[in-house]
Amino acid sequence: MTDWSTLTDACGSAEHVPGLLDRFEADPSGVWAELMDHLCPQLDTAFAASFAALPRLAEIATASSPEARSWVLLAAGAIASCSPGLSEPDSPLADFSAPIAVLHHLTDRCLSQAAEVEEYVNLLQALLSFEGVEIWDRSLDGLQSGEYEVDCPYCDVNIFVVIGQDDSFCCTDDYALQEVEKSPLLPARVQELKGLSRRLFTRASADGQAGLAHGLRYLFGRATCPDCGTDFSVAERVAAAWIP
Repeated sequence: MTDWSTLTDACGSAEHVPGLLDRFEADPSGVWAELMDHLCPQLDTAFAASFAALPRLAEIATASSPEARSWVLLAAGAIASCSPGLSEPDSPLADFSAPIAVLHHLTDRCLSQAAEVEEYVNLLQALLSFEGVEIWDRSLDGLQSGEYEVDCPYCDVNIFVVIGQDDSFCCTDDYALQEVEKSPLLPARVQELKGLSRRLFTRASADGQAGLAHGLRYLFGRATCPDCGTDFSVAERVAAAWIP
């Protein structure tokens, strides 16, 4: 049994966490923000108590209604995304492999039932976090907003990469406020997608998320810097922003 008094969360002693998890089970959407404030503030920091909560979150997710389950899976996914990868010594993903396997299974099932793009992308990121996939467990949300900000690998200028249904381009000025010079994006051909990119495209297509599948081809495609003309991989520059 977990001795919560020996663990800490964002506010100090974790003695209160079992009660907080009980309230979360009763009202996932209403208590979600408070739970994250304690266990995963800003969705990018986790504590010993955060990982210790994963078995309980797996139990809550298993017993939850389909409507409430997404809140539980997203909470657990945010925590898992803060863990060092499986290859790291003492990775919480390995230490809590049993509940993470349950959470992964439930997330996989929920994905095919998610109708809204926002919920789908969030669940897809949670699925990757349970697998220990780094960077992309936090970087797919630009496909919801339709925008990424990256740096040119040659001249280092800041570039807006815009991925839309009707127009996909990159530019170096604020396109929302003025007419700007645009450089069109070149989407990856389906047969060019390999590994994770292929898997994400295939899964989104199978789940009826055609718009997301369309965006993934641009995310894993290429762009040209409007300032210096350097050709670059969009995905590589997105990933580079996450590497210290």
